[in-house]
Amino acid sequence: MNRQALVETVTREVLQALRFDMARTGDKVRQVVANGADRVAFHGEPADVPLDLAAYIDHTKLAPDATADDIDRLCAEAARHGFASVCVNPTWVRRAAEALRGAGVPVCTVIGFPLGAATTEIKAMEARKALRDGAREIDMVINIGALKSGRTDAVYNDIAKVVDAARETGAVCKVILETGLLTDEEKVVASSLAKRAKADFVKTSTGFGHGGATVYDVALMRETVGPDMGVKASGGVKTAGDAEDLIAAGADRIGASAGVRIVGGGDDDDEGG
Repeated sequence: MNRQALVETVTREVLQALRFDMARTGDKVRQVVANGADRVAFHGEPADVPLDLAAYIDHTKLAPDATADDIDRLCAEAARHGFASVCVNPTWVRRAAEALRGAGVPVCTVIGFPLGAATTEIKAMEARKALRDGAREIDMVINIGALKSGRTDAVYNDIAKVVDAARETGAVCKVILETGLLTDEEKVVASSLAKRAKADFVKTSTGFGHGGATVYDVALMRETVGPDMGVKASGGVKTAGDAEDLIAAGADRIGASAGVRIVGGGDDDDEGG
């Protein structure tokens, strides 16, 4: 079977499994995926959602006008609530790592963000610099134009080089698809390429593009990568209900700047991540 035929077959099978109403209500969403990935500790009924949402949230501040005080506040909130990580732009990685030393909260940063259009060599260099500065998780944006041009080898190589950089320090690598710009077939292809490149997660969105995380896209990505790879839902996740629905659909990490609000700790920003 040639590559195009294989892609069409996988896409058809995945979409067939999801061909029903995907309305955002808890009961319907919980029918989408029978089980989550290993980071979602489902005990008992598969539809159960973990009560401690903080451990699934990358507390995010990626606004271009973020200040040093904003980053310090983000880190203090992450330490207080026990978020999975803080996610900041590369320029703030060193400051965040220093602020979180000993807190048990790793620093995540973004690579090739938000367009994904930097060259592969620059993405790999950017990742290595961030890791030297103290990042322990890398969220990279794929080469979206290459994917839409059918240049799957280039997309795979782009991902693999950043994954290799992350592996040098044992860091986690997440691959941002920017699902709002992709067809369902392209989402399947990109997710499959990330899995083949041995990335740790696929991620829906930058939070700066068209659209954000949807239950449908999370379920499609989960069905594509299987149960052993992470799926991160990011972009427009503002409430505990949003997070719960996305986890039920197969997400095991949530990217949000509204993390404090999601866990019931008060107000914070609306910016996605």
